[in-house]
Amino acid sequence: METKYTCIVCPRSCDLIVFEQNGDWKVKGNSCPRGAEYGLNEHTHPKRMITTTVKMAHAKDNHRLLPVISSDFVPKEKLQDCLSYLYGLEIEAPVKLHDKIVENILNTGVDILAARDMERME
Repeated sequence: METKYTCIVCPRSCDLIVFEQNGDWKVKGNSCPRGAEYGLNEHTHPKRMITTTVKMAHAKDNHRLLPVISSDFVPKEKLQDCLSYLYGLEIEAPVKLHDKIVENILNTGVDILAARDMERME
């Protein structure tokens, strides 16, 4: 059985085919080793970065949302649960760039970090 993916590691967007051969997963269609690694990872254990917003209370200039990003990739199967958790949060200003908003979100080993400063309303 073969599965097709489009590599997103670089602008070449190689058409990858991941297949099993003698009990091992193989990749063809990649132009570089990074494409092969991407294909294997996407097929065996896909991961995604989280970029979203969380509710913000008492922020200067009446900002209601704080952009956040994950410190690393989270397993794709936990992505929706992580987003649901973040959508339920409301944090207080002030916040500094790269402050930990959530440590070890849902036991993934990944932290959620502030993507900008947010001052407190005076």
